[in-house]
Amino acid sequence: MATIKDVAERAGVAPSTVSYVLSGSRKISEDTRRAVQAAIDDLGYHPRASARTLRSARTHVLALAVPRVPGAYRAIDGRFAIDITDAARGHGYDVLLMTDLDGVGGMRRVARSGLADAAVLMAVEQRDPRIDVLCELGFPTVLLGHDDHAEVPWTDLDWEAAVALAVRETVAAGHRRIVFLASAEHEIAARRGYALHGRDGARRAAAETGAEVRVLPSHGDPDVLGRRLREALAMSPAPTALVVQHLILLPHLLDAIAGAGLRVPDDLAVVLVGSLPDELGIRHLPRIDLPVAEMSTAVARLAVEAIGGGSTAPAPRPATDSGAPHHLIPPRMAASGPPIAPPPAQG
Repeated sequence: MATIKDVAERAGVAPSTVSYVLSGSRKISEDTRRAVQAAIDDLGYHPRASARTLRSARTHVLALAVPRVPGAYRAIDGRFAIDITDAARGHGYDVLLMTDLDGVGGMRRVARSGLADAAVLMAVEQRDPRIDVLCELGFPTVLLGHDDHAEVPWTDLDWEAAVALAVRETVAAGHRRIVFLASAEHEIAARRGYALHGRDGARRAAAETGAEVRVLPSHGDPDVLGRRLREALAMSPAPTALVVQHLILLPHLLDAIAGAGLRVPDDLAVVLVGSLPDELGIRHLPRIDLPVAEMSTAVARLAVEAIGGGSTAPAPRPATDSGAPHHLIPPRMAASGPPIAPPPAQG
């Protein structure tokens, strides 16, 4: 029996595009629609009655997928979970939190059980396997973050532009030797979008400015992170600025800097990328805040629209040929932060 994935392969499109053609929930080009319909006719594909029944029986629940290691805590996950819940409530939806590390299995259970009307995926990887599973099942899916290869709705901070902006502003303050503390190694290995895009931004800014920017992967172990940072700061000639994307261990990071005998910002300028808005302990540092409220509002709206239950006119935003809307947020330096300090005078 033909599946939606078979139809997508025959038509040369993503499974989500086939779902949009079948449901009429997205504007699809006439050429693409004809190609999909031809593939459906050739293969004799028929959507499963059970899937149609599940989609027609609305639960008014969104499944928020936040894979996490038991016992590990990330403040950013909690902040997003609360803000997305508030935004969903404004549309008349509740939120079911899914923390299963086996994201594929967990999402398959949600889609088949009828527990929720749509999935919101966090910790998005490039070519994220959860997306393929949900699209195969014809389940409405949106991303907090983005996969460059996925044709589903998403919202995200422009991480590449954010890190590039932080580096350019640091260079504009007079720094020529900069260390960029990228995301942790395990995030880069998992091909998380924010990690890859941030690293690309640092390299792009280095090429644009001609500054020496050393990309240093972070680590989840405070001791390993401290050792790496001390080694980087001890290089000759010494770097005069540190741009940080991996902020989970920021207190340990600042302790390591102090342990190296350096003062912030007199000896070393520290610039943060992706900090939580209104976090009291970082107000003394120049930074680019993560637009949590804007992203949460956007992803809840995109999820409701993907279900087909949007009651308000959608905000203007770019879309791909598949019709999937994208909400990419440009970065800006936090107005409440101090200016980036210049490098120390050479004695």
